[in-house]
Amino acid sequence: MTDLNFSILVSFFLSSLIVGGVAFYFFKTHVEHLQQKSKLEIKRRYQKETLPIRLQAYERLALLTERLSLGSLLNRVKPIGNDKNAYENLLIRTVDQEFEHNLVQQIYVSSQCWNIIKTAKNTTISKIRKTNMSENITDAHKLRETLLRDLLDQDNSPNEIALQVIKKELKTLF
Repeated sequence: MTDLNFSILVSFFLSSLIVGGVAFYFFKTHVEHLQQKSKLEIKRRYQKETLPIRLQAYERLALLTERLSLGSLLNRVKPIGNDKNAYENLLIRTVDQEFEHNLVQQIYVSSQCWNIIKTAKNTTISKIRKTNMSENITDAHKLRETLLRDLLDQDNSPNEIALQVIKKELKTLF
């Protein structure tokens, strides 16, 4: 009789163990599903709140690349006097101020996009400095004229490339 009781006890124990294991598995799966659903909801809410901010950042960076382009810069910043070095400094200071004003936008874009924007800025400054070093440049008006003439010869400016990257990255948001 004890063997029979022991067999029954073992069968009850095994069946309880199996039922408990199945229940644990389903409970664990259900909890994981709820956590995943909660994470998706938080992510959806986060995107809903941050998307307008990110769009505004891309808009500001597109405006920045346009304002840093030599054509736009030279139309906005005209020589005050004849001193070519003073005009060079004024142009570079304007570029730096525009860039510094938009530094915070880098947190909303990829590092590749931000690096291309920085490269466009640095290329603009380099172009201004290089042109001013020419012996043909005698005054601020000649510097401006030469930069404008060189601009017409240029096919793809770094600012145009930066704008293309901004547009491409913006498309990935949608």
